[in-house]
Amino acid sequence: SGRAAEHFAKMVTALGGPADFVEAMDRHLAPAPIIRDVFADGEGTIAQIDTRGVGMAVVALGGGRATPTDAIDHRVGFDRLAGLGAKVDAGTPIARIHAADEASAADAEGRLRLAYRLGTQASVEPLIAGRISAP
Repeated sequence: SGRAAEHFAKMVTALGGPADFVEAMDRHLAPAPIIRDVFADGEGTIAQIDTRGVGMAVVALGGGRATPTDAIDHRVGFDRLAGLGAKVDAGTPIARIHAADEASAADAEGRLRLAYRLGTQASVEPLIAGRISAP
């Protein structure tokens, strides 16, 4: 619906960023030197995504912090991530990598492939993983 982008734009502006950041992102952020697609390993449905694995792949690219003093490279990360339940084949990109160099792009691709699992249908996780009761 566009509500998330609208909310993000308000947040950027409230934090002192440009009011047109969402509409003109390319003017405000330098592109990464390496931009390439990651294709599915085979044919099927994206059955599972290890979202922590995806996040840690972004950290490994330099787009997040492993320690509070780490600098963040705003050029790097992923976009166009395929979602749970998407039908894919070997010609279907599951994501696009933005990396500072070939070595980090190759590492991120490996991490992303480990995070995505193909199957015949998307797994359904329970809405509530567990309950904690007061002693």
